[in-house]
Amino acid sequence: MRIFDTLRDTVAPLLDGEKEPLHVGEVMHLWSYLHNTEVLIRLDQTTYNMTEDPGLKKKLDEHINQVNKPIVHDLREFLMKEGIPLPDTTPEKTLIGMNVPIPAGVKLTDEEIANLIAYNLVESIRYAVLSLTQAVRVDVTLLFAKFQMMKMNYSITLKPFMEERGWLNEPPYYHP
Repeated sequence: MRIFDTLRDTVAPLLDGEKEPLHVGEVMHLWSYLHNTEVLIRLDQTTYNMTEDPGLKKKLDEHINQVNKPIVHDLREFLMKEGIPLPDTTPEKTLIGMNVPIPAGVKLTDEEIANLIAYNLVESIRYAVLSLTQAVRVDVTLLFAKFQMMKMNYSITLKPFMEERGWLNEPPYYHP
């Protein structure tokens, strides 16, 4: 993430010295992003157990372990250091890795799972941008910039994966 390194190096001098307390908006955004990311992990774990597509299982595993769990780790560490109570969360789902019969009307299709991931990425990126623009403290801005870049990097690999399988929903071409 060279872009993030450049951003961090640029603002590093601003991080020195005593920090002001977090304002209520920063706390709300940090706390909410942590809670929502925990929920997304549970959702990814649940859908991991629904899919039979090995490629989709791999993408879900990447999303859980290379994107969302590091974000949760960073946010928990940051909030605890700041003395902010952590949100309650549900226990992690077991990744069973085998096909368990789920009735057709209940089970999400692989296409639905992939599009759910894509939609949640859009919302996570949008919320990170909102949060970083409203943050006053530079360290909070950097955290959300980092999260945005992590989600965008993953998105870049998800799109061609979905395209290969015919799961990418796109509007019709416009020909005036």
